[in-house]
Amino acid sequence: MKNLIIVESPAKARTITNFLGKEYKVIASKGHIRDLPKSTFGITLDDETGDLVPKYSIPRDANPTVKELKKLAKEAETVFIATDEDREGEAIGYHIAKAIGKEPTELPRIVFHEITKTAIQHALETPRKVDMDSVDAQQTRRLLDRIVGYKLSPLLASKIQKGLSAGRVQSSTLKIVVEREREIKAFKPEEYWTIDAMFEKNIDASIYDYNGLKIDKLTITTEADATEITTAAKSESFIVASLEKTKRKTKTPPPFMTSTLQQAASTQLGFSPKKTMMVAQKLYEGVKTDKGNMGVITYMRTDSMNLAKEAVESAREYIGSNYGDKYLPKNAKSYVTKSKGAQEAHEAIRPTMVDFDAKMAADYLSVDELKLYRLIYNRFLACQMTEAELESQSILFKGDKCTFKASGRKLLFDGFYKVTGHGDKDKLLPELTKGQAVSLDDIKQEQHFTEPPARYNEASLIKKLESLGIGRPSTYAPTVTTLQTRKYIELEKKRIHPTEVAFTVTEMLEEHFPEIVDSGFTASMEEELDEVAEGTTHWQTILKAFYTPFLQKVEEGKKSIKSLKVAIPTGENCPKCDSELLLRKGRYGEFIACSNFPKCKYTKNPDGTEIPQPEETDEKCEKCGSMMVIKNSKRGKFLACSAYPKCKNAKSLEPAKELTVPCPECGGKLQEREGRRGKFFGCVNYPKCKFIANFEPVDKKCPECDYTMGKKTLKSGDVYECFKCKTKVEAKGDN
Repeated sequence: MKNLIIVESPAKARTITNFLGKEYKVIASKGHIRDLPKSTFGITLDDETGDLVPKYSIPRDANPTVKELKKLAKEAETVFIATDEDREGEAIGYHIAKAIGKEPTELPRIVFHEITKTAIQHALETPRKVDMDSVDAQQTRRLLDRIVGYKLSPLLASKIQKGLSAGRVQSSTLKIVVEREREIKAFKPEEYWTIDAMFEKNIDASIYDYNGLKIDKLTITTEADATEITTAAKSESFIVASLEKTKRKTKTPPPFMTSTLQQAASTQLGFSPKKTMMVAQKLYEGVKTDKGNMGVITYMRTDSMNLAKEAVESAREYIGSNYGDKYLPKNAKSYVTKSKGAQEAHEAIRPTMVDFDAKMAADYLSVDELKLYRLIYNRFLACQMTEAELESQSILFKGDKCTFKASGRKLLFDGFYKVTGHGDKDKLLPELTKGQAVSLDDIKQEQHFTEPPARYNEASLIKKLESLGIGRPSTYAPTVTTLQTRKYIELEKKRIHPTEVAFTVTEMLEEHFPEIVDSGFTASMEEELDEVAEGTTHWQTILKAFYTPFLQKVEEGKKSIKSLKVAIPTGENCPKCDSELLLRKGRYGEFIACSNFPKCKYTKNPDGTEIPQPEETDEKCEKCGSMMVIKNSKRGKFLACSAYPKCKNAKSLEPAKELTVPCPECGGKLQEREGRRGKFFGCVNYPKCKFIANFEPVDKKCPECDYTMGKKTLKSGDVYECFKCKTKVEAKGDN
């Protein structure tokens, strides 16, 4: 093996492998393999410089991957870093190099916006070095988020309730949601009236002018005013005072970037931002096509609307051939990203092959993949087509005091609507002449009340974040997911509702840590991160300016912020230990608990009903000696240690099924287990040995290492896979 290429995901590794010869080995790091530790703060101060020094470590579950990467790197003549071309990808590449004992800036770094054979070959021909400015920008973000999360979250937990968290982007986003809810609660509806009429039996019109007063939405505020106008109109004769026809063009939509794709997928397909990114990731990393397995869209985390010249040319050629010259503008169209800090060197999201159209894709993609691909494909074609032409029509019907206006429209030329579709139907007005007398056939007045601003949905919240400059393409979807996970927001009919604790947390942060929830501060921090990425600001300058003042505020908060924890005496005594019972507020609502906690763990619901307690057993925990109890989970009942959370031992009620095949990594026994994704076989020596297999052994030996193989069922058919070396062999019949 001459060359080793390291990417992030196994799917990407498989796709790239298809394009290269035997002199290349492509392997995945499976994401971050070096990060700040989970259990400790992981940041220290340099005594001499005052710099903040991150203490990176390799997580346990990444050890086998790192071990394999080191081994392969030693055998290779050249090691290529081929992680995604954004700050996160640049940082992953940096940490991969560090983990395998290489100097990051000395390894060739290859980048590509799409995973196609041409793009990969071009990237290998034009390698660059790891961009340390981008790495430093990512490290700055990571350390800032760690500082806020690890120092502020415990304060919230101690002053409000357990399980709460704060974050630099998360908390400013939550404030936006809370502020909208405050607007809704403070909203006072205003009364207004509309007056609509019917002329010439089929022409709808609305009041436009009364006694020289232009009538707007909120002009008519009382029933008396509405009745006065209606009564006057009924006694008047009307003529056609004016007829106007104006032509206008509808601009072509720009190609998608991350935020606009998430918004369009939400409104048109009903996809959550998280789902959109998961499906887009598959389309980018590689799916089946008529030309084999390859990526069918460009990189999906981007804030750029730039398009490669070759892609635009192929789109124009396709439009001319399939739709005709009238749908093809004279010159190619280019779009400029409005968001500050956008990386124009990157590309917008587009299909990698214009000839792989939606009709052809239907034979290869899953239902959700096809929906999203069609959306991206049509938007890309539309952005290079001619504008749509419409005709707007308006007629004024004038009486002595009242003037009514009728409006119509007509699509003259569909242009880019040819591929995106046009939802509005033509509303044509009849041909009338100026001065012509017309009949008023019907008139009605109707009462209305103004409505409060709408709650955000996921798409509109992301649009708001983008407009304020909060976060970046990679952070939009995870931020919304985090707020849901922390029980700060709930989705009801796809609208975002803040929970009660969201108000409590936001109010505390507004009073004591205003910069953390200030969208302006968060946006300016994003701009500073951009400056680090551009090499104009040193990353330690930003960290030092934030760290010390913030920690001082946290320390002051520990002393000065009053506890908001609910602990109201109920006047009852505990039936188990006779101590006082208190009404408390937890992460999932109110409950009644013994004041003698943790010695006494008696609890009940506020309505007096008992909270189900775990069923006791006679079995002792083999790890700590406490008694085991039976608990319930989504996957059914299981045995758990009663000393939880000090001891987290848990196991199945039924004796675990054991395989005759020993663990290929440590020689221990393999047992059947149940996980989130169903049954799998894991080593009994976990967590020291983390070997797992999601298939059972069969009576077949591996052709490579002579170890036992198992049979797996994939979409492409059945295969045999070796427990030890992972060699796969197509299962043809039972041979």
